[in-house]
Amino acid sequence: MAKRDYYEVLGVAKTADEKTMKTAFRKKAMECHPDRHPDDEGAEARFKELNEAYGILSDPQKRAAYDRMGHGAFEQAGAGGGAGGFQDFGDIFSQIFGGAAGGGGGFGDMFGGGGGRQRQARGSDLRYEMEITLEEAFAGKDMDITVPIAEDCDRCDGMGAEPGATVETCSTCGGAGRVRTQQGFFTMERACSTCGGQGEYVSNPCRQCDGQGQERKQTTLDVSIPAGVEDGTRIRLTGQGDAAPSRNGGGQRGDLYLFISTKPHGLFERNGADLYCNAPVPMATAALGGEIEIPTIDGGRSKIKIPEGSQSGKRMRLRGKGMSVLRSAARGDMYVELSVETPSKLTKRQREILEEFASESGVDTSPASQNFFNKAKRFWDDLTD
Repeated sequence: MAKRDYYEVLGVAKTADEKTMKTAFRKKAMECHPDRHPDDEGAEARFKELNEAYGILSDPQKRAAYDRMGHGAFEQAGAGGGAGGFQDFGDIFSQIFGGAAGGGGGFGDMFGGGGGRQRQARGSDLRYEMEITLEEAFAGKDMDITVPIAEDCDRCDGMGAEPGATVETCSTCGGAGRVRTQQGFFTMERACSTCGGQGEYVSNPCRQCDGQGQERKQTTLDVSIPAGVEDGTRIRLTGQGDAAPSRNGGGQRGDLYLFISTKPHGLFERNGADLYCNAPVPMATAALGGEIEIPTIDGGRSKIKIPEGSQSGKRMRLRGKGMSVLRSAARGDMYVELSVETPSKLTKRQREILEEFASESGVDTSPASQNFFNKAKRFWDDLTD
């Protein structure tokens, strides 16, 4: 029997674009799928023909060969052979409907066929917020934390039933934990509402855990915060999360994630491995030069020489006096920004000295101020011209 034209099979013109062919294929696949025509022996053949047509025309190179030579372009290798003219039903529908190969949401699930593999239960992951000081972030710290972790109930050994009571298979889902409902052409699956997806129920629930099989217990853990840890760092403690429920067959414990935040510091601000500190300097020291003492994050002290005539905003760098670098022996730097302090609450004598200083001051004493006022004068002069 002669093969029908592929464009005719899809019901599209030879000039149809990829989107048009895809839409046409999807519509016809819905209409002629064998599951919808169980009593029609020819349904499977028509469906294969449809898949073969789309398999050729959806591939630009194969489509070009078909347009030039027709079916003869694939007769030597065979429609389902080396030329790849016919793709597996599941592959085609995975492309069109987005099913995942090897997973539970592929071709079979879409049309009510087999389901995905049931995975072993795993305990839930936990999140713990931890706030530390900047000094602790610098040096690292071993500390104990108390976390409410789900463990099997001691009274019922994790089964959720009173001692002596039985755990019965759910009659609604037959122990599967999930039920399927038909909505038109599609089969939908959801958790069983009778057993809450457990596949079983307890006629006499454990009164200690209310039939849950688990209860949260305050557990003390020893954790190590590494030196150099930064604000916002996440530390994973494998296997320190919730236990997997025994009533579901057990399994791997979840993980515990520590989220680190750093308290604001009274002296230092951090940027990566570097620290920044603002240091007020008396006007006389800034003018005449001198020396000030600065604390460091490791508890030490560093002396800084203030050059004569220093201005506010001048930045001094102390190499290797910053934060520890994570998993390294290196350290960042500390930057000290000077802020010249204007004297206040002057005595009579101090005022007299400053007035005398002002009368003796000139362009060389305050060059920045003089430069500013010269620019301002030229600005006003330009306005009046």
